[in-house]
Amino acid sequence: MKKVILAISLLVAGSAAAAPPAPFYRWASKLNGFITCAQTSPGSGWILASPTPYRDAGCRTPY
Repeated sequence: MKKVILAISLLVAGSAAAAPPAPFYRWASKLNGFITCAQTSPGSGWILASPTPYRDAGCRTPY
């Protein structure tokens, strides 16, 4: 029984490690319009500037 649980745990951990990274998006500041690139919203003072997802942290390579 312990071996089965261990095997299942290893399979789950291995599949999570193979998952692709989350996409990046361009966010604009409501205060001054500054644009930044992040995977999630930097906070309540930011709006999504572009709905296009990007592969890199510089928001240069779209998916």
